[in-house]
Parts: sequence; structure tokens; C-alpha cells
Amino acid sequence: MTVASPRPAGLPDAPLAGRRVLAVVAVLSLAVFMSSLDLFIVNLAFPYIGRQYPGTTLGSLSWVLNGYTIVFAAVLVPAGRWADRVGRRRIFLAGLAGFGAGSLLCGVAPGVPELIAARLIQAAGAGLMVPASLSLLLAAVPAAARAKAIGTWSALGALGAALGPVIGGTLVQASWRWVFWINIPVALAAILLTSRVVPESRDEQARGRPDLAGAALLAAAVGLVALALVEAPSWGWGSARFSGVLLGAVASGAVMVLRSRRHHSPVIELGLLRSRTFSGTFAASVAYYAGFGAFVLSTVEFLTGVWHYSAVRAGLAIGPGPLMVLPFAQLVAPRLAARLGGPGRVAVLGCAVNAGAQLLWLSQIQPHPAYLTHLLPAQLLGGAGVGLTIPSLLGAGTASLKPDRFGTGSGILNMARQVGTVLGVASLVAVLSHITPGDPLTAYRNGLVLIIAFFGAAGVVSAGLLITRAKRPEPPGVALGG
Repeated sequence: MTVASPRPAGLPDAPLAGRRVLAVVAVLSLAVFMSSLDLFIVNLAFPYIGRQYPGTTLGSLSWVLNGYTIVFAAVLVPAGRWADRVGRRRIFLAGLAGFGAGSLLCGVAPGVPELIAARLIQAAGAGLMVPASLSLLLAAVPAAARAKAIGTWSALGALGAALGPVIGGTLVQASWRWVFWINIPVALAAILLTSRVVPESRDEQARGRPDLAGAALLAAAVGLVALALVEAPSWGWGSARFSGVLLGAVASGAVMVLRSRRHHSPVIELGLLRSRTFSGTFAASVAYYAGFGAFVLSTVEFLTGVWHYSAVRAGLAIGPGPLMVLPFAQLVAPRLAARLGGPGRVAVLGCAVNAGAQLLWLSQIQPHPAYLTHLLPAQLLGGAGVGLTIPSLLGAGTASLKPDRFGTGSGILNMARQVGTVLGVASLVAVLSHITPGDPLTAYRNGLVLIIAFFGAAGVVSAGLLITRAKRPEPPGVALGG
């Protein structure tokens, strides 16, 4: 009688292949699509929420988006650790349930404060769901098919974020509340499918509870920075209040780092950041998603506020860009990575394409609508850049993760995305607060310069930390549909 050798920690009980792999990737990608969609779908609901509650400013409404993103970011890493310890599918299902419940509460909220509170519940569910989703994918998919699976997962997340305004523009015609209610049937379907097709996995060696105090300090640090940026135009950039809030953010971040050095399950595992590639991916993701988040909000606000497009028309105008994401992520990015010597170089190229798209739009922007000749080319180019960059960053960051760090590592990388989004949105809100009725373009041009700077910074970090010496290309991986 032969005794089977134990499988490495963090892997499912049996290897998956063929159609089962495809089904697992599809279910897990559906969840990240939904969470990313909800991150930006509310953009086109802002005018409708504001009309129902007169006197609500863009700064106040931005907390419907930023409050969600801050809690999302704070929950990601502890959730990744919990997933490694108690079971990734269990945490994933809990996140789906919490996300659905939060969506229901958002749809019945009687006012903006209640809506923001419900968004925090929704964000906590998403924060449980996303790192468990990626770690389940990494554990279930064979190594040969993992790069393509990650490309699909990350591309659909980006597609969800970019399609948010498109879908939101359609739903708000019935009611802005449908922007949230639409999540409920999707969450229920995802719970059912996950229970049937996704195998459980965990790290059998994981011990200790995650650092909840560290997560709270992270949320405080990011939230205080966002508060300072959003309120700076009214407080004054040199005011004592602005400086005090920033100092509070720095202090919270410093204490969080100190706790991370000593805690057995820190909110940020500093050992992972000693990896040049992993830390480079973290920093590049913060900068890139700052540009991406600011870009989506800027486009929505410009189309509805300057060109006076309806919500549906604005959503349709944004639509062609997201259609470029999936083919570039699935077909172009992997081939370029093989030819150029790794995903780091593709990430640099993608950041350059995104910056170039915004530079093109900056040179063409005007107060009178000219969609086909002025905005559409930049939208298509920007969608291609997103398809090149996002899967390349995630592929570079996860390549060195060991199975027992799938949940933790994916949580940290997703946290970088959310932190970047908060900083980008808050920075853009501060810039757009200077819009004047007679000259709206100056503020939007300044916003585009900010977005270009974010994308440029992401490209510089990627060039400095993610590019390694070219290696001989590996044989093509196994197709997901095998």
C-alpha cells in the first residue's frame, strides 16, 4: 500500500483541470467584477442622489465612494489572513452575503448619512470577498494556467470598474436605488455557484488572529488623508486644521507600521515588502489606481457637467473604452510579456499608453460636445492601457507568492488598489472644487494633468522595480478551458 505525500499548505485537496478550472475562474471573476463595478457605479448616481437631497455637495457625495473604498482597503489584509486560516471559500461566501446585505441597505437608505453607513457594510463584505477570491484562484488553478487565470480575474475587475458608469447610467433612469439593488441577485447567484464549483482551501499552518487595531489605524490614516484633500479648498491649504489632519494621518500610519513590525499577524507583512518585485507592485498600484479612479470620476463629471450629457448618454460615451480592456488583457498583454521579458515591461508600456491617452484628451478638450473626434480616441487608447497594465501589475506581484501567503499577499495588493483610488478621487475632488461657471475647462485641465502625473509615476516605479533581466521564454501555459 502506498501513502500519498501531503499536499503543500494552501492548496486544495485535489488538482483541478479543464472545464472545472474554467468554472472556478468564471465564478471568482464574477465576484471581483461585481465589487469593482460597485466601486464606480455610483458616480452617475451622484446627480440623482443630490437632487433628492438638495444642498448635498460633490465633496459630501464623494464620501459615498471614499467611505466604501477606505473600509474596503482596511478590511482586505485581515480578511486575507482570516481566509488563509479558517478557509478561503468560507470567508468568500461570508463576504458575498455581507455585500448583498449592504447593497439592500443602500437601496433603502432614507438619507445621505444612512447611505454612507450602508456603504461601509457593503465595503466590509467586498473586503472579505476580494482577497479570498484571488487566493482561491491561486490555490485552485494549476501553475501552468495561473497567469491566464490572473489575467482574466484582474481584467474583469478593471472592466467592472470602467463599466460602472455605463451600467449606472442605465439604472438611474428607473431610480438611483437600483444601482445598489442590482447587486442582490448577482450575489445570490455567486453564493450558489461558489458552493457548487469552488473547492475549499486554507493554510494549515496559519496561527494567530489578524491585527484588527492595525486595520483600524490603516483606515484612519487613509481616511484622514482623503478628508484633508477633500476639505482643503474650504479650510485652506495652509490652515492649522489641514495640517493637523495630515499629521493625524501620518501618526496613524506610523503606529500601524510599528505594530506591523511586532504583531504576529500584521496588517502589512513587512517581510513581503522586502521583495523588490512585490513592493514595486504595491507602490506602482497605488499610483496607477490613483490615476484610474480620478480618470473615471473626471470623465463622468465632465460629460454630465460640461457637455450636459444625460446619465444614459454619458454611460454610453464611456462604454467603448472598457470594451478594449478584456482583449488587451487576455490576448495582447501575455504575448507582449513573452516577447519583452516579463510583465514588468508590459506594465511600463501600459502606464505610458494611459498617460498618452490623457495627454491626447488634454490637447482636445473643449466646452462644446465633440465626442467622436475628441474624446472617443482617448477613450479607446485608455482602455487599451488598462488592459495592458492591470493584469501585468497583478501578475508581477503574485508571481513570487508562496501558497501559504496567497491570501495575505493578494490582500495587500488589493489594498494598494483601494488606497490609490481613495487618494486619486480625493485629489480630483480638491481640484474640481475650483470650477468656475464661466471657465469650467481650467479645473478639468488641471485634473487631467494630475491624472497624467499619477500614471507617469506608476510607470516610473514599474520601470525601476518591476523590470528584471530578460529570461528565455517559458513554453506556452495550459489553456484555461483545457
